[in-house]
Amino acid sequence: MKTKGAILWGIDQPWSVEEIELGDPVAGEVRIRLETAGMCHSDHHIVTGATPMPSFPVLGGHEGAGVITELGPDCPADLQVGDHVILSFIPACGRCPACVAGHMALCDLGAGLLLGQAISDGTYRVRARGENVIPMCLLGTFAPYMTVHHTSVVKIDPSIPFEVACLVGCGVPTGFGSSTHVAQVSPGETVVIAGIGGVGISALQGAALAGASKVVAIDPNPWKREQAQKFGATHTYESMAAAIMPLMEATEGRMAEKVILTMGEMHGEYIEQGLILTAKAGTLVVTSMGRMDSDDVKLNSFLLSMLQKTVKGCIFGGGNARQDAPRLLALYKSGQLELDAMVTRSYRLAEINQGYQDMLDGKNIRGIIKYTEADW
Repeated sequence: MKTKGAILWGIDQPWSVEEIELGDPVAGEVRIRLETAGMCHSDHHIVTGATPMPSFPVLGGHEGAGVITELGPDCPADLQVGDHVILSFIPACGRCPACVAGHMALCDLGAGLLLGQAISDGTYRVRARGENVIPMCLLGTFAPYMTVHHTSVVKIDPSIPFEVACLVGCGVPTGFGSSTHVAQVSPGETVVIAGIGGVGISALQGAALAGASKVVAIDPNPWKREQAQKFGATHTYESMAAAIMPLMEATEGRMAEKVILTMGEMHGEYIEQGLILTAKAGTLVVTSMGRMDSDDVKLNSFLLSMLQKTVKGCIFGGGNARQDAPRLLALYKSGQLELDAMVTRSYRLAEINQGYQDMLDGKNIRGIIKYTEADW
């Protein structure tokens, strides 16, 4: 079928909304009509080259929510036409060593996320201008229709609004799980969240729901610090350096048991800055993505070992999309997890470049694309 999509043709190029051709579902695949797509910073990393792609063009987008419209052969019986679903940006086979060990966010299928070939048969599902297109994370949610393998599909409660459901494909579980799964925040702890976007706000909410006594939000943007307070931050500061003395006073010198880095782009010097805020035997969680070609990390190795601090990486919140997404949406329905206010602005597909400029200008916690018939 033919539809529209936001295509990137090279580094530092704008997204180009144009006609694409979408392949039909084969064995194990479904076709989905998307209602919404989240605009995550990770897609912008492709624009800058921080996440290098093997080739262009690329169809962007890895957060999305919609309805199954067609099933290919041999799909799981629990997926049916008409089901409301979200897309998990990492597929999970349930059978590889990582999945069997409980690390579904590290499924072996993730090795092919940026290569573009479909899981089912190794061919391409998207073409534009007669060329094969790599869909971001084998998804490509910056188009109103997609053909995707069932291992990336998670069925959800149909009463959940699509506008918030799409966030649970990446940003919300990544941030929330940074606090609950990876940092393992405990009641009474002091937690620092550095970087207040969609992932940071989710980490903040995860820390608060886990019982943190102090939740410290750090961001240079005054508006984002104000938003953080609405989501449960007890203290806010413009930088990690500015937080050092107030945090020492608030904790009687102990500092924060857990520090989570969720800024839009990771730089090596942030590790040492975060460790200064981390308590003895505390944990620093690095959720932010850096450039793939950068290996420069700065830290004081003496204090790292002598104060027995831990640095942990984090992908997808260290969780399991099939288990975590329904649980997070249940928390939303019960009023314990605020998702509506995370959606700052909605855009048409044709406005995608403006949406990303607003993100870079610090105007959004999360922007989303809402599809209409004009996009189909």
